[in-house]
Amino acid sequence: MKAGIIYNEGKPLAVELATRVRQILELEGWEVHMATGIGGILGYSRPDSPVCHTPIDQLVPPGFDASMAFAVVLGGDGTVLSAFRQLAPCEIPLLTINTGHLGFLTEGYVADLEPALDQVLRGDYTIEDRTMLTVQVLRDQTVIWEALSLNEMVIHKEPLTGMCHFEVDVGAHARVDIAADGLILSTPTGSTAYALSAGGPVITPSVAALQLVPICPHSLASRALVFANSEPVWIYPANPFKHLILVVDGNAGCYIQPEDQVFVQCAPYRARFIRLRSPEFFHVLRQKLGWGLPHVAKPRPKEKPKESDNS
Repeated sequence: MKAGIIYNEGKPLAVELATRVRQILELEGWEVHMATGIGGILGYSRPDSPVCHTPIDQLVPPGFDASMAFAVVLGGDGTVLSAFRQLAPCEIPLLTINTGHLGFLTEGYVADLEPALDQVLRGDYTIEDRTMLTVQVLRDQTVIWEALSLNEMVIHKEPLTGMCHFEVDVGAHARVDIAADGLILSTPTGSTAYALSAGGPVITPSVAALQLVPICPHSLASRALVFANSEPVWIYPANPFKHLILVVDGNAGCYIQPEDQVFVQCAPYRARFIRLRSPEFFHVLRQKLGWGLPHVAKPRPKEKPKESDNS
């Protein structure tokens, strides 16, 4: 009978709802622990502090553990991403309620909060597991930075202009060379985020795959690559005397020096979403991204004026 609440402390509505949820759960006899989404913000590196690192297992908030039945997340997609970085190691299922804008990752809206909470308390829900990534930066064969990622990791110049060169190993395949403004390595969940904007395909969440997407590649032959998520990825920057920056889920960063290596693989943890109805990914794509909407008939073209018979 233990539950949690993760909320966006920067949104007054989320703070108000967090208090209401706590009251509802405590009246039902639940032990409730609360934490803010900022606990999953890993922090951006700076030139004078190139490695801003918190180990993955140290992000779990006090009071949250594997005995917790579920947690409620109140915020937008950023808060959801942060909450999974905090709670995925405990395998806690999350009920995600949107108090932000698009809320692509959220299950319900503010108006749905109390009915959704009642449904969860009755045990009337399913759990959808989604792939996460472990992203590590190694220097001299030592891990100097790591993070969990639900959407994607990105490597690019600072600022995002100019060509970068990479050598990439995917599993046991031959090494590939890529020249582009940057690289995106995405999960199926992240295929509707930055990777989509960069020209990558949409991948349904149940597909056991990852994708590698060059950002504005120099070669016409450099296109998005989809491969099995069982294959680990090594990325070697080939930019002498120039540092790059690595960003996870648009949130955390680490400066990458020319001698560094980036290692990415499927995490041993899953993002566990509470679903109140049968998951229907195409419906979400249609509702929130406008994918697959019916074609609207074009207006009939104006008829060409008839030629006069008086010629």
